[in-house]
Amino acid sequence: MNWLSTLTPIEHVFFWIAVIASVALVVQIILLIVSFGGGDSDFTDFDGDMDTDGGLSFFTVKGITAFFALGGWCGFAAASFLPDNIWAPILIAVVTGAAALVAVGFAMRGVAKLQCSGNVVKAKMEGLTATVYVSIPPARSGRGKITLTAQGRYMEIDAVTDETEKIPVDVEVTIESYREDFAVVKRK
Repeated sequence: MNWLSTLTPIEHVFFWIAVIASVALVVQIILLIVSFGGGDSDFTDFDGDMDTDGGLSFFTVKGITAFFALGGWCGFAAASFLPDNIWAPILIAVVTGAAALVAVGFAMRGVAKLQCSGNVVKAKMEGLTATVYVSIPPARSGRGKITLTAQGRYMEIDAVTDETEKIPVDVEVTIESYREDFAVVKRK
């Protein structure tokens, strides 16, 4: 601990900010890794986002922790190399901390974009072409099945038609509308 007593006051400030923020960052990383193992805790899911629409949010717990960790270490290094200047280390700490904050914000936005709910968006189904897999009875008297690739996945959907004749297997149809669990189709 003799080394610690040789530090200047500004080096002490930067050192302790960096140490505390780095420990917090390591704890966050450990909690993130543990939560991938199936732990579904409100504590590990909390990020303190100020933005709820999935957009870019800089002021999160991860971002602020990265700001203080990187800014603290860079400020400490700058204060060690520039002992006579107090403003240069502060400026370097703020700039590098802000860069870390922005980088974490963009990284979290990129991770959020990778998420997919897997739900079918009904409005996007209208007008798509499909192939009859199980023949569709006429005038909505029963259900058949159609197959198609939509919204990035292969789907098999129940289908009905308003046409007066049965639609046989392997005929291409167009989806007129998509209801709760079936599509209304017509021949193409």
